[in-house]
Amino acid sequence: MTVHIGANPGDIAETVLMPGDPLRAEWAAQTFLDDPVCVNRVRGMLGFTGTWKGNRVTIHGSGMGMPSLSIYANELIRDYGTKSLIRIGSCGAMQDAVNIRDVIIAMTASTLSTPSSGIFRELNFAPCANYDLLQSAVDAAKGMGAQYHVGGIYSSDVFYDERPDLTREMTRHGALGVEMEAAELYILAARYGVRALAVLTVSDHLLRDEALPSDERERSFGDMVEIALQAAFPDAS
Repeated sequence: MTVHIGANPGDIAETVLMPGDPLRAEWAAQTFLDDPVCVNRVRGMLGFTGTWKGNRVTIHGSGMGMPSLSIYANELIRDYGTKSLIRIGSCGAMQDAVNIRDVIIAMTASTLSTPSSGIFRELNFAPCANYDLLQSAVDAAKGMGAQYHVGGIYSSDVFYDERPDLTREMTRHGALGVEMEAAELYILAARYGVRALAVLTVSDHLLRDEALPSDERERSFGDMVEIALQAAFPDAS
């Protein structure tokens, strides 16, 4: 048990999927896992452990933004022995070739700042995904016939953008989409020597002013969760 996670030792699996929304964690656990059990309710941040094709998995909310994710990822890794963390969440498309409901598999995550920025000082650290997870996610997406893209994303530290110039530059330099958590997740994974990946569903488009209605978002996120699970357990039958 930690300050922010009320799970007992052994309640958390070595593989954790991390949506931002705790209710999305509940939906994903009930939809994809066998016999899911709620292992955390502290501060309303829900976590569930069950099995997928016989493999033990935890699906735990991270909250919105890198500071919130950093709290949960740190505690999951340090106190519960998590070895693989896969962010599953929504993002905004930043390229014309990317469409609503497409899946983005994030190779790298650029950012203006993260909670870890103070550690690096003048160094611009380049956070990236674990290659094995990324390759397995690509294989899964291909096998499912999902519409997917692989490349760099932009992890913003604010939701309400006050830097349109920065958004333009990220788009100009090929960022596929924008979200708010992956860069810090990749940095923490590098720090602790564990695996991390972000698999994201495009819920809105910055260039076209398009967005999924809220009631359609969950129904459109199934491919993302399935890809994440197959990436974590590529040998599952």
